[in-house]
Order: sequence, then structure tokens, then C-alpha cells
Amino acid sequence: MSAGERLALFDLDGTLLSGDTDALWCDFLVAEGVLDGAVFAPANRDVVDRYARGDIDAATYCAFYAATLAGRTPLGWQALRERFVAEVVAPRIPASARELVAAHARAGETLVMTTATNRFLTEPIATLLGMGMLIATELELESGVFTGRNTGVLNMREGKLARLRAWLATGEWPVDALDQSAFYSDSINDLPLLGAVGRPVVVDPDPHLRAEAARRGWPVIELER
Repeated sequence: MSAGERLALFDLDGTLLSGDTDALWCDFLVAEGVLDGAVFAPANRDVVDRYARGDIDAATYCAFYAATLAGRTPLGWQALRERFVAEVVAPRIPASARELVAAHARAGETLVMTTATNRFLTEPIATLLGMGMLIATELELESGVFTGRNTGVLNMREGKLARLRAWLATGEWPVDALDQSAFYSDSINDLPLLGAVGRPVVVDPDPHLRAEAARRGWPVIELER
């Protein structure tokens, strides 16, 4: 298999990004006065905590954050999204994470960001990091307006593996593509995909994933943040 036929897969939140995109988006909207802080701030913390423990279902997690976009068009959110990525997200992507991605790019591997966070928020982040492909949770639109609901298979837990396999099936990837792929993640929620690739790498893991990595003999790295 040539370098160009190898995949370098990256989770975003807690892996390349020091923080969680969805949670940071909520905080940003509260600070901007778009969301009611008295309602959303504690709910946001609860969802983040449950996600970290791995005890929130994918539908509940994704629906909570999809609801923050309801009622506006993508164009209607664009200015706020641009500020959010520039002012909040970009400073939280450490040089060590950028270099990790760049090293795989120099090796000629195909770079893929795969994230439970929705496509609208993560598209500019994937572009910022030079990703060749983005697989993300999709948002529903009706008459061009976000409904506050998701659509399709949610890109989380088993769904992340299913979505990747579906994407591979649309291209001319070798049958052993996953066996040759690297995947970087910090979260126990990504256990299905970590277990499916030939080169799993655990990054600054949560306690549950750290224990699992030790049990399976997976490499663990820490990025300078």
C-alpha cells in the first residue's frame, strides 16, 4: 500500500483541539447574548460531563447541540461562526497538534477529520488544519433553515465507524484500508473506531480510555498544550 493509500484519521475535540467545539460554541453564544446563560450554561456542563463519562446516548448529545442552530440559515450564522473559529477555536489548537497533522501530510497520507460535532461548525476547522476529508454529524435543513435536528447516521461511537466504512465504500480504497489506518483520539466514545484500525493512538485520554489503552497495549501520547 502506497503512502497516498494510507489514512490518518483524527478526532477533533480533546484531541487536536484543547476543548470541545460544541461546548465552546454554547459558551460563545451565551457570551454573545444569543443563548440564555441561565438555561444553557448548566445544561451544557451536564452534557459535557456525561459525554466525558461515556454515559450519554448519541442522539441526546447531538440533538442538544443541533438545537443551538435552529431557526437560522447557514448564511445567517456565518459571521458568528467565523468569529468563533478565529477567536475561540484557532487559539486552542496547539502547535503540537498542528505538527502531528503536518507530519502525516508530509508522509503523503490522506488526512481525515472524523468528529461527532456537526459539519457546519467543523468545516472551517477542517480547512484550517488542511484536512482532505471531513466526516461529521449532519444537520437537518428545511427551506434552507436549520431545524435544530440531525439527519443521517450520527458520527459518534459505532456511528463513527459506520460512517467511515460507508465513505470508504464510495471510493477506490483497498480492502485493508482500515488495517493500515492511524486514528488519534482522546475519548472512550471512540473505542469502536480505535479498535477497528491498525494503528490506534490514544491522545491525552480520559481515564476510561487510558485504562483501555493499557489493557490493549495501545500507544498513548501527550501533546504539549
